[in-house]
Formats: sequence, C-alpha cells, structure tokens
Amino acid sequence: MSVGLIGVVGVVALLVALALRVPIALALGGVGFLGYAAADDWTKALKMLGSVPFNLSTAYSLSVIPLFILMGAVASRAAMSRELFDAANALFAGFRGALTHATIGACAAFGAICGSSIATAATFSKVSIPEMRRHGYDPGFSAGAVAAAGTLGIIIPPSVILAIYSIVAEQSLPKLFAAALIPGLILALLYVITVWLVARLRPRLMPDTAPMPLARRLRAARGMWKLALLFFLAVVGIYVGWYSPTEAAAVSAFAAIVIAFASGHMRWRGLLDAFMETAYATAMLFFIVIGAFIFARFIVLTQFPTALAAWVQDWGLAPTMVIVAVMALYFVLGTFLEEVSTILISVPVTLPLVLAVGYDGVWFGIFVTVMATIGLISPPTGMTVFVIQAQNADIPAARIYRGTLAFLAADFVLVGLLIAWPELTSWLPAALKM
Repeated sequence: MSVGLIGVVGVVALLVALALRVPIALALGGVGFLGYAAADDWTKALKMLGSVPFNLSTAYSLSVIPLFILMGAVASRAAMSRELFDAANALFAGFRGALTHATIGACAAFGAICGSSIATAATFSKVSIPEMRRHGYDPGFSAGAVAAAGTLGIIIPPSVILAIYSIVAEQSLPKLFAAALIPGLILALLYVITVWLVARLRPRLMPDTAPMPLARRLRAARGMWKLALLFFLAVVGIYVGWYSPTEAAAVSAFAAIVIAFASGHMRWRGLLDAFMETAYATAMLFFIVIGAFIFARFIVLTQFPTALAAWVQDWGLAPTMVIVAVMALYFVLGTFLEEVSTILISVPVTLPLVLAVGYDGVWFGIFVTVMATIGLISPPTGMTVFVIQAQNADIPAARIYRGTLAFLAADFVLVGLLIAWPELTSWLPAALKM
C-alpha cells in the first residue's frame, strides 16, 4: 500500500472512530500512531509517540492557554458577568428586546476577558435567561439568544481557540488577535441587527422595556472599568508591543485575581475553585492537543494535504469554490464535534489546501473560528445549546435550536463578508505593522 493511500485510510479510520464515539484524544492519537507505524516503521512511531508529549509539555507558547483560562475562570466568579449585563442593559433600556441586546453586548465584552464560548454561554445562562423570562420574553428565543451570543467568546480576542490554532497552524498569535477583532465586532453588530429584525417581525417574543434615567445608566456603566482594564492588559498590551501573548495572559490573569479580591467578590475558596477549573480544562485540552499533534505528524508523513492541494489545482477549481467546499466540511464537522476538536482534526489537512489556492493562514484562522461558532449552535450537538439546556431543563433543546436560527443566518452573513472582503482580517494587523 502506498504512503498516500495510507493517509487516505487514516483519515477515513479517524472519521469512523469518531462516529463510534471513541474519545477524540484517543481516536487522534491511536490513528496517528498506527498510521505512522504503517507508513514508516514501529521504531520511529514509538519515538514519535514519546517525543510529541514531551515537546508539547515543555513548549513555552502553550502556557498562554491555561493563563487565559484562569483569567476567565476568575472573572466568572467575581460577578463581572452581572456587572457587564447591568451596564449593557442600561445602554439598551427603552428598546424592544433590550435585555437580548444587553446579553449580546455583555457576552461580547465578557468574551474579551474569557476566551471560551462554553464558559461565556454557561455564565450568561445564569445571568440573562432568568431576567428575560421574568420580563416575559419567550423562553426558547431567550435561550437561543444566549447560546448564540456565547459563541462571541471564541472570536473576540483573547481567544483560547485562536491560541490553539496559532500553535497548530504555526501562525502569529498577536496577528490572529488583531485580525479577529473587527470580524468579532461585526458579528456582535449582526446579532444586534438580528434581534432588531426579530423584534419588528415577531414582537410577541420580546416585550417593550421602560427607559432608564441617565443617573442609573451612568451608575450601571461604572462596572465596565474592570473589563476595560483586563482587555487593555490582555490585548492592547500585545498590540502596542509591551509584552508577548504569554506575558499578557500572565499579567491579565494576575490582575483579574487582584480585582476579584479587592472588590470583595472572591475569597480563597473561590480562587481554589478557579485553579481547579483551570487545571481540569487545561488537562482536557492538552490531552486532545497531544493526540492531534500525533495525528498531524502522520498526515505530514503521508503528504496527504499536499496531494489533495495538487489534485484541486489539477482540477482547476476556482479559489472561491474551494472555500465553499471547505465551509461545507466545517459545517458538517461542527454538527458532531466541539470547536477545539474540529480545529485540531481538520487544520493539518485543510490549511495546505487553502494556502495553495492563495488564501492567507491568518485569514483562514478567523474563517475557521467563525465556522466553529456556527457548529456551536448547530444541531444535533451544538455545545452551547446543551450547556444552556442543562441549566434550564424546562426548555427543550428543540426550542433552543429554533431560537438560534436567526443568529445562524447572521453567522453566514459574516462568512460571506470574510470571503468577499478578506481585508476585514488584514487591515488591523497591517495598521499595527504586525
């Protein structure tokens, strides 16, 4: 059997293992190891199996992941989500659907200090949904809005997903953060427009709310200073060149702990819980990352991505058609994989193909991340939907999925904008001379 054919068999075997519900890390690592042995020899495969975990565990660049996770864990325990929701609600008070607008604005802001869609959705499920239901909002639409708004956490920097992509794709993390900012803000704006349209077409889903006096708006807005400080430390400091992403993550995580204790919203028990959450999340991510790198070594050895790119070029397909095909692939993967696994499994195969047709690796990172937001709210296994349904057992998952449909349309609008105007991702990095 040729090496190229072994690569094809390995990809098929991975998909079969995933369909059989084999844990993702084991499926990636197992197929990668066995495929490497079949394509080369057992001795080299065993050496690879030992070297990959060692190299990853000592990689300085990977330390950015637990530090950003820690910052988000502390922020979610320090009442920052409630303060952000109150501030956003004060801004939109007086508009139909004000609480939904507030949820989107608060999730976008919280994403700037959390970096995880699952954590953002889980946090605002506790904050926003009870408040919306108390004011007479439709439960399904309320839950769907929170599920969709929670996905902003992985595109607005700092993002854990972008950090993982930067390592897998060997792209600059500061450049990815800069490239993601404008698309992230556009997506938040598209969600706000979506709520406005739904409020016009189906006003019964969202009742009117009374306007708020200016004094109350200003009092509510004061809680934004914590977000502004953490965003400045975590993201702006990278943009202006004060420190590296890892240093930024360490500084902002420490600042979040100081703010939480100084404001009286955290005690030592809460900090210990945040450390434990960080440890569990990091261990899970690293286990998957190790499996993905073993699989990537196998894929590179077989030169399957190179052969695929050559095949596409021989067919003479237009670059836009290739991107549409890749988009369809990510939509399918997103229906049964969570975003980390989707990126780790697919990028070693799809990135060379996209580069071969003339697209940029940084642009592709933002494109993949936006496609991951679609997968997070797509049936049958939208992760944010299940997180919210677990916390609101009286709202059926089917109703939540229906509540996300309008927001899915907004996601695809952003995908179209990215394809039509790649400058959306390249302008800010170029302006910052990255």
